[in-house]
Amino acid sequence: MTDENKKENIKAELERASETFDAAALLFDNDFLNDAISKLYYFLLYNIRALLLAKGLEAKSHEGALRLFGLHFVKENLFKPSDSHIFSRLMKYREEADYNPSYMFNREDFIAFRKDAEELSDKIKAYLKEKEFI
Repeated sequence: MTDENKKENIKAELERASETFDAAALLFDNDFLNDAISKLYYFLLYNIRALLLAKGLEAKSHEGALRLFGLHFVKENLFKPSDSHIFSRLMKYREEADYNPSYMFNREDFIAFRKDAEELSDKIKAYLKEKEFI
């Protein structure tokens, strides 16, 4: 994969992340909280996928994205373990939101998760900008 291809693919992932974040906000505004939580997770997933592409990595699964992020960014001290925990926690909550009908989130949950997700997204974009991928 050339650097130009990386940049195009990173841009596409970040655009997808932005659209997904907007969808999460619409769902939240209309009180579809479980779906909004699920979309927040995907917002972060697309950001993580963009980050992985910067190193020529492509995850084949959700767990693979978490594993590659930990191995190539957290373990190398480019990101903090707490950043990995944010993604891992949202992954768990997305599964609850999508597959456990008795698990209900509230508005405060979403607001807290959104704050964490936005902060991690900002760190990812700062890294990508520093490395001149965006």
